[in-house]
Amino acid sequence: MTDLTERTALVCGGSQGIGYAGACALARAGARVVLLARDEQRLQQAIETLPGTGHSLIIHDLCRPDTTAQMASSILQDHGPIHILINNAGGPPGGQLLDATIDMLEAAFRTHILSAQALVQTLVPGMRDAGWGRVINVISTSVKQPIRGLGVSNTVRAAMANWAKTLSVELGPFGITVNNVLPGATQTGRLATILQHQAKAAGRTVDAIRADMVTAIPLGRIGNPEEIGAAIGFLASPAASYITGINLPVDGGRTGSL
Repeated sequence: MTDLTERTALVCGGSQGIGYAGACALARAGARVVLLARDEQRLQQAIETLPGTGHSLIIHDLCRPDTTAQMASSILQDHGPIHILINNAGGPPGGQLLDATIDMLEAAFRTHILSAQALVQTLVPGMRDAGWGRVINVISTSVKQPIRGLGVSNTVRAAMANWAKTLSVELGPFGITVNNVLPGATQTGRLATILQHQAKAAGRTVDAIRADMVTAIPLGRIGNPEEIGAAIGFLASPAASYITGINLPVDGGRTGSL
């Protein structure tokens, strides 16, 4: 029930971290993967270690939604229909929402919502023709419980969750599922940046801030990208064919709500 042979996946932010882990899970299940990211060197390194064959890469910055639809059209021309879309983009800088500028909010909205919208509008017709598709959004547990010090991220992640829920209703009749994976504290470069920011703001060490974070996690540890990737692989698989419109926390039990 995990076979994805004959399926093609576009994985945004696929050169490292959670995006790369998700790409590996899809590739191990037999999918052909198109990795998308900004850094050509990291993309080349990622493509060389990705399981399976037939994979490719594309260099693109999701903060430019005006060019994203054109880029997606070129992918269709080169690779045929995309059956699995993984929306995954780096989180906005930390800080209080009250201190955020209009430009910061607009940049986050463009990178996450507008680029995802452009991708869906371009790629969904191929999924609809196939009668099968997966749209999986990697967002954050902040859609259930806002995280202090991540004001802009909390705002745009919640918007993304409601965007996805709306799409799940619209696309369900065509055999296309839309779901969200909500990573908790995960050992990535993003987490390292957050820890450094919080330590500086509190006048404490990074190790002390990290220890506090771990204390709040019932499983007692930070997650790893492969554990998030496994959730992505499951939601993309035939085994998840009757699951749509959900938020799936992968957070070691940290989120304080159902």
